[in-house]
Amino acid sequence: MEGAELAGKILSTWLTLVLGFILLPSVFGVSLGISEIYMKILVKTLEWATIRIEKGTPKESILKNSASVGIIQRDESPMEKGLSGLRGRDFELSDVFYFSKKGFEAIVEDEVTQRFSSEELVSWNLLTRTNVNFQYISLRLTMVWVLGVIVRYCVLLPLRVTLAFIGISLLVIGTTLVGQLPDSSLKNWLSELVHLTCCRICVRSLSGTIHYHNKQYRPQKGGICVANHTSPIDVLILTTDGCYAMVGQVHGGLMGIIQRAMVKACPHVWFERSEMKDRHLVTKRLKEHIADKKKLPILIFPEGTCINNTSVMMFKKGSFEIGGTIHPVAIKYNPQFGDAFWNSSKYNMVSYLLRMMTSWAIVCDVWYMPPMTREEGEDAVQFANRVKSAIAIQGGLTELPWDGGLKRAKVKDTLKEEQQKNYSKMIVGNGSLG
Repeated sequence: MEGAELAGKILSTWLTLVLGFILLPSVFGVSLGISEIYMKILVKTLEWATIRIEKGTPKESILKNSASVGIIQRDESPMEKGLSGLRGRDFELSDVFYFSKKGFEAIVEDEVTQRFSSEELVSWNLLTRTNVNFQYISLRLTMVWVLGVIVRYCVLLPLRVTLAFIGISLLVIGTTLVGQLPDSSLKNWLSELVHLTCCRICVRSLSGTIHYHNKQYRPQKGGICVANHTSPIDVLILTTDGCYAMVGQVHGGLMGIIQRAMVKACPHVWFERSEMKDRHLVTKRLKEHIADKKKLPILIFPEGTCINNTSVMMFKKGSFEIGGTIHPVAIKYNPQFGDAFWNSSKYNMVSYLLRMMTSWAIVCDVWYMPPMTREEGEDAVQFANRVKSAIAIQGGLTELPWDGGLKRAKVKDTLKEEQQKNYSKMIVGNGSLG
C-alpha cells in the first residue's frame, strides 16, 4: 500500500505541475517564460558543442563536410545548347554523350529523391551522429551528449507524452461533444475554442517555438490558405494562431480517429486519394465552402506530400481552379533543434512522433503573405506556379518544377515523351525548339 500511495502522490504532483505551468497558460495563450529560458540554455549548449566539434575535427573532414551539399556541378543550359547549338537534320552519334551525362547526373544526385530525406546539418546538434562526426571528440562533449540523452528521454519525453495525450484526448472528446450541438454561432465558437486550445497544448508537447510574421495578412474567412508542406504538425503550427477548415487525405490509425472526431465539429474535407469520383465531390464541396464568407478559411497543402523543408515542389492545380482568394503562407523549420520532416515511407506516425518528442524542440518561422487572386488570362497552372514562387522566395526555399507524387510513383511516360519530342524537333527542324 505504501508503494501505491507513493506512486499516487508522485502522479498527482506531476499532473498538478503540468496543469499549473503548462496546460492553463496554453489555454489562455500566454507563456510563463520557461520555454524561453530553455531555448536560451539550448542555444548556448549547441554553440559550445559546435566549437568543440570544430576544434576536434580534422580540417580535411570539415572541408569534405562543407562540400557534401551539391556533389556535382550541373549544367543548366537548354538541350539545344548542350548539343552544340544549331544542328543539321541528321542524327549524330556524339549526341549520346549528352544524354548519358544527364543520366549520370540524375543517378548521382537528382533533384527529387533527395527532397524526401532529412536535411543535412552543417554541424552535429547532439541528436544524431553524422558520418563525419562519428568519432570521439572530447570527454566533456561526450558527457554533455549523455546528459542530453537523459534529459530528453527521462524528463522531456514523459512530459511531452503527457501533454500530447491530454491535448489529443481533449480534442477528440471536445469535438465529439461540440458535434452534437445544432448548427449555430455558439457551435462555431466552441469548435474554434476547442481547436485552438488543444492545438496549443499539442504544440507545447513538442516544445514548439513559433515566430509569426506579418499577422495583418492572416487568412480571412471565405478564403483559401495554401502553404508548403513538411509535416503533419504544419496543421498544429498554423492552427495555434487561427482556425481553419482542413482538406486532406483520409488516414487510418491515430490520425483517422482524430480526423473523424474533428469533422463532427467543423466542416473539414477528407478524401480518398485513389478515388477520382471523390475528388470531383471534394471540388464541389470546396466551391460551396468558399461561397459562404462566414465559414473558416480552407487550409490546403497543394504539394500533396511532405517535402524536407529545403524546397517547394509542384503545386497541384486543383486548389487554384475553384476560385476565391488565395492566402499564401510560408513555413520554414530550423533543423538545428529537431527534424520536423515526416518521411512517411520510412516512419509510421507513432515512430515519427517519438522522434519528434525526443528532439530538443521544434522551432519555425511562419510568414503570412498578401492575398493573391487569379489574374485575367491566367490559367490555374500559371496561378499555382506564381503562388509557389512567392512562397519559395519568402521562405528561402528552392523552387522545383517536379511533382511530389514521384515520392511514391515512377516518372510518368509523358515526361519522357516530352524530352523525346524536343530532341526530334531538333533533328527534323532547324535546331530550335521554338
